[in-house]
Amino acid sequence: MSHNPTHWHREVLPDSDIDLMVAGHTHAMQIALGRYSPSSLVYPEWGGMYYQGNRALYVNVGLGFVGIPFRFGAWPEITVITLQKDS
Repeated sequence: MSHNPTHWHREVLPDSDIDLMVAGHTHAMQIALGRYSPSSLVYPEWGGMYYQGNRALYVNVGLGFVGIPFRFGAWPEITVITLQKDS
């Protein structure tokens, strides 16, 4: 778990064997139109599930806001992830 999804490329992928990282931080800049958000100009992974080989990153767009108390399309999110052990 990391607050900032940029740690995935900087630290997790090159320096660990972590299979799943969960992050937040972006709030999708509080605006999303489908799979586009201005947040994508700053964060390559800004909301949802991303894969690199068999490793994954999930970025939650969160509940709150930064600055202006407004959201459009980037609705508050609570995520439930169910982990299953391979047999």
